Amino acid sequence: MTEHGDETEPVRGTTDQFEGLLEHLKEARGFDFTGYKRASLLRRVHRRMDDVGVSGYEEYRDRLEVDADEFTALFNTILINVTSFFRDTDAWDKLRTDLLPQLLSQRPSGPIRAWSAGCASGQEAYTIAICLAEILGPDEFRDRVKIYATDADDEALTHARTATYTEREVKSLPPELLERYFEPNGSRYTFRQDLRRSVIFGRADLVQDAPISHVDLLTCRNTLMYLTAETQARIAERLHYSLKPEGLLFLGKAEMLLSQSALFSPVDLKNRFFRRVGGSRTPHRITATVAPAVYPPVSDDSATLRAEALAASPVAQIVLNAQGEVVLSNHRADTLFGLTPADTGRPFQDLEVSYRPVELRSAVEQAHTQRRTVWIRDVEFTRPRSDRQWFDVQVVPLRNPQGHALGTAVVFIDVSRSRQLQDELEDAHRQLETAYEELQSTNEELETTNEELQSTVEELETTNEELHSTNEELETMNEELQSMNDELQNSNHELRLRTDEVSALNAYMEGVFASLRVGVAVVDADMRVTVWNAWAADLWGVRADEAAGQHLLNLDIGLPLIEVGPAVRTVLAGEELPAEDGTFLLEAVNRRGRSIRVQVTVSSLAGASGRSGAIVVMDQLDDA
Repeated sequence: MTEHGDETEPVRGTTDQFEGLLEHLKEARGFDFTGYKRASLLRRVHRRMDDVGVSGYEEYRDRLEVDADEFTALFNTILINVTSFFRDTDAWDKLRTDLLPQLLSQRPSGPIRAWSAGCASGQEAYTIAICLAEILGPDEFRDRVKIYATDADDEALTHARTATYTEREVKSLPPELLERYFEPNGSRYTFRQDLRRSVIFGRADLVQDAPISHVDLLTCRNTLMYLTAETQARIAERLHYSLKPEGLLFLGKAEMLLSQSALFSPVDLKNRFFRRVGGSRTPHRITATVAPAVYPPVSDDSATLRAEALAASPVAQIVLNAQGEVVLSNHRADTLFGLTPADTGRPFQDLEVSYRPVELRSAVEQAHTQRRTVWIRDVEFTRPRSDRQWFDVQVVPLRNPQGHALGTAVVFIDVSRSRQLQDELEDAHRQLETAYEELQSTNEELETTNEELQSTVEELETTNEELHSTNEELETMNEELQSMNDELQNSNHELRLRTDEVSALNAYMEGVFASLRVGVAVVDADMRVTVWNAWAADLWGVRADEAAGQHLLNLDIGLPLIEVGPAVRTVLAGEELPAEDGTFLLEAVNRRGRSIRVQVTVSSLAGASGRSGAIVVMDQLDDA
């Protein structure tokens, strides 16, 4: 992940922005993904961002703040819940036929507690129940067994609590176990209710929440592989705490815990079974107090021999008297710390060796006060133009046989070679651990990729089924559309026939109105003109298109229509109009400006639902 992106990956944001997004998830929903491996975590977060069309971490964080449902979709993408009954059959056979009988033989009575950590949708927890029920029998199982199943995914836990699975989800079960422990429910299968009560589901995050204690069998399969080595080590300590002494840990095939040898010892490394180690051992370095040697009176030659032996010793030594003055030092001490014969008799505290390479004045005082040898380990000393050296410094109080203080011996034991070997060993161990972690990380990445591919295959199968169902719906809809299209074609044919009939009728009516030697106007219920024949247009100089839609009394013609208005309203109101009241003889002016007399007759227009308009007939009699 870079700030600049590359040719194939769009710019998402900075590493700090991504870590801020993880912190937001932790604060807002209590999910701590900071311990997950970044490669797989980035891949899944990016997939979800692409699904919702968001390109940057900050923008996606804003999306989470305004859309609470997006948290669920993101968690379902990150928490890949790929599991099945008796997954890795060989390992479960080993547990059922060998390891569980051994474990139960050590606990012939009392409760049996199991913990399925990272149980996903519950198949693993019910597999444990089946294995224990097969060995103990249903009655003893109900009396003694408690199985705790935890996961961080609430949606998966909801599925697990129902204890109901599809035919595809139970296909990995042997037929006899399926028949014995599951009850058919339509096309689904439900785990036996009398045994289901012994399985308890709950939400728990292995990284944050307290572990379940006093557990005999702990399964944590294909969960640790998503986490960093540091987080795995933290969780391993919690799993160690959870198990009883000699408790059994069952991991996934991509998980090893070889670096946790102080906590777990392998029982069956191939199938990933480990046993809890009783406790870690703290190495202690055994030291001994060196008592001053008591020599009998010797001759002068013996004293000289001792002095020369001390001077020639390969171990640097400085001897002080009771007053803290240098009495003697051997050749090795002189070479290392630059001492000369002139330093003999000087106070030790005045010499550079008393505080470099390590503070020795307080150690000398402590040795005398406590009357014991004081050790100072792994003292580093670097001389000019020389390699580094390491010493274990021993400050020994010297006393006579009567217990009176004589002085102090300061001994510098060269441990450079052992320190070098230790450093080389630690370096080799670190390289080995690094190589192992890289190998395990690669193995876990492959397993993660396999999990993601399996999840993708399941999603594709689901999508294929949905597409198949959608295709069937589309075919049904197509048939319905085809039937509807046939009906529409029939309706269209009938409509065309009716249209032709109406057109013919309209043409016929227009011909009738045109052949009349009187002006005819037809008005609707709102007294608006719907028909204006050619004779009326010629008589008054108003074309049919100009008159259509106009209010009858608003027409600007030479006929005083205001006088016939009451008769038209009476007819439109549905009242009977006597013949003499429906005929008017009016003085008018035609379109040529000549005065004429016009007989106007008003009558009702009967429609299918009764009177729906009125007809006004205007007959020119002669010139006025």
